[in-house]
Amino acid sequence: MSVFGEDGFSTRQVHVGADAIDASPRALPIHLTAGFRFGDFDGAANHFGTGDGFGYTRTGNPTIEAVERKLASLESGVQAQLVASGQAAVAITLLGLLSAGDHLVVSNHIYEGTRGFLLDSLSRFGITTDFVGDIDDPDAWRRAIRPTTRVLFTESIANARNDLVDIAAIAAIADEHGIPLVVDNTLATPYLLRPLEHGAAIVVHSASKFLAGQGSVLGGVIIDDGRFDAERSGALFPHLVARTRTGGPSFAEQHGGLARIAYIRESVAPRFGPTISPLNAFFIGQGVETLSLRVRQQSANALEVARWLEARPEVASVDYIGLPSHRDHALAERYLPRGNGSVFQFTLRGGLEAARAFVESVRVFTHMTHLGDVRSLVLHPGTTSHAFRTDDEKDLQGVQPGTLRVSIGIEDLDDLLQDLDSALRATAAAAIGGSPIDGQAEGLTDTVPA
Repeated sequence: MSVFGEDGFSTRQVHVGADAIDASPRALPIHLTAGFRFGDFDGAANHFGTGDGFGYTRTGNPTIEAVERKLASLESGVQAQLVASGQAAVAITLLGLLSAGDHLVVSNHIYEGTRGFLLDSLSRFGITTDFVGDIDDPDAWRRAIRPTTRVLFTESIANARNDLVDIAAIAAIADEHGIPLVVDNTLATPYLLRPLEHGAAIVVHSASKFLAGQGSVLGGVIIDDGRFDAERSGALFPHLVARTRTGGPSFAEQHGGLARIAYIRESVAPRFGPTISPLNAFFIGQGVETLSLRVRQQSANALEVARWLEARPEVASVDYIGLPSHRDHALAERYLPRGNGSVFQFTLRGGLEAARAFVESVRVFTHMTHLGDVRSLVLHPGTTSHAFRTDDEKDLQGVQPGTLRVSIGIEDLDDLLQDLDSALRATAAAAIGGSPIDGQAEGLTDTVPA
């Protein structure tokens, strides 16, 4: 009988059944709880003194911790920190490294949300940013570094022109100055590329994308290589080597090479509060179990779609790194032997009206602002993700009125090509002001395989 059997109704409805029988499930259990019971008085004190065990989900949760271990392993890192979104992963990482008056150097091809965070948010705290336009030139990175520079930041594969950076070359420059290279590896995924193996110090992901894969949940992750050198870089990051506010040992003294990620875990993420739900962490963990299978198929589909689009007369250009025509194709052969990813952009000759006709005609492709899904997606960057850039800035990123971004899923290739063919027929009709009827507009040929 329950120990609460003689208690009142309200007491029993709260307490009876809360003590589930301990078991060993094969699947990762979902610890969907705000906090955890302490075994005894001293156990609670020990948790707050050493951090051992679990007390409150904002500071640690068994489900979240298990997925963190998986992601750290797949990225060849030492520790990981899950947070509520990819944008939170970028923000928490930079807030854990930068102080007022610091400076960072960033590749010009980064995600617009990150760009806005740097220019509109961090700038309010006296943190300045310089952008490197010629990301292929190591000297351009080197020249941008100042005495106050504390971070180099880039993306492995750019969204969505597919610019690829030479991670090892930039990491070497960062190492010359004792500062970390942070790489957003969302589009490449650890299956295709692991920046830490090429010298990067920290990797971040929007786990909402390929890691989760199903487009159902939000999440982000920060992964550290565990190689913080307090002797060499301590003066650049005083918050990691100074004694705590209460006079305790510094993070470097407590955690050695893990000082960066420990500071992020203990002093930044829980205090700014972008805690991921254990349920979302569970779905990300489930998604990661099929990451290699999905990314392999998506990359294979994307290469065939890119080749097919490049041959179409309605298409002016295709920016896919798997094509020999891409400026970074040779670099991709070195860094991406398993595949070239599945997100890229292409530009229609018919401009804005052609793009409008295309997105309003697709059936298999979904028109939405997301990527890395098992479903194929399409978006018009010029009026959505890049809407607040000037025309000159858009032009530098290859975003024209007729540019479309696609994220290729795992559907049957023939179905994708049939859908693209139908949409391109619609763009041809839009260009001549007619309606697609039998066949295509004059001069266009059907190249969809039987």
